[in-house]
Amino acid sequence: MRKHPLVTDQYYHVYNRGVDKRDIFANKKDLNRFILSVKQFNKICPVGCIRDDIRDRLVPQYSKKQKKQGKLVSIVCYCFNPNHFHFILKQEVDGGISEFFKRLLGGYTKYFNEVHHRSGALFQGRFKSHLINNDQYFLKIFPYVNINHMIHDIPEEKRYLILSSDEEYEEMEFDLVSKKEAKNLLSFYGTKNNFKNECLKVSCLVREEREKTPIFLEEDFPPYPPDTQKL
Repeated sequence: MRKHPLVTDQYYHVYNRGVDKRDIFANKKDLNRFILSVKQFNKICPVGCIRDDIRDRLVPQYSKKQKKQGKLVSIVCYCFNPNHFHFILKQEVDGGISEFFKRLLGGYTKYFNEVHHRSGALFQGRFKSHLINNDQYFLKIFPYVNINHMIHDIPEEKRYLILSSDEEYEEMEFDLVSKKEAKNLLSFYGTKNNFKNECLKVSCLVREEREKTPIFLEEDFPPYPPDTQKL
């Protein structure tokens, strides 16, 4: 049981990485499956097998019902890197974050183990979370997550295994990101260019502080509040 319950209508930085710092995506198919899992498991009503869920969506009555269904969490920012991920989420219902990650990490691990003929844990324990409850943390953590891949020295051959919300904010076309939350965030920064510039500024500051430590050697993973100087 968590020491501090996750509170509905509050924003959290949620993250995890591969066990022993291993990659959680071996190829583009894995990344696409993780993206699909994020979409399909973020529903209040339980989802069984993703394959069956996609099949059932071909039935018009079912598809109409799915569109009306509420979500467990609203995604504000995210970054999926080869060996770890970050989210900034708003919990929409009681227990929403815990239920979402129970489904996401459990379902994706089952898929990954079957496809890659392995067994055991894929992620480093339960997901980690921090409540975003002060201005200093807010001003750093949103930009930090949005372009988290730019903070790390990810090898060139693995950069195709990166996806971040920065692309959605750049194109102003929101898929994983909640349109409502994106509007609120951009309203705070004024324009998407202001938000992008702040992301780049934070990225530079973090890289300077970490002295460009390679991702596989990074010990201070990830930032912990309230000491946001470790970002």
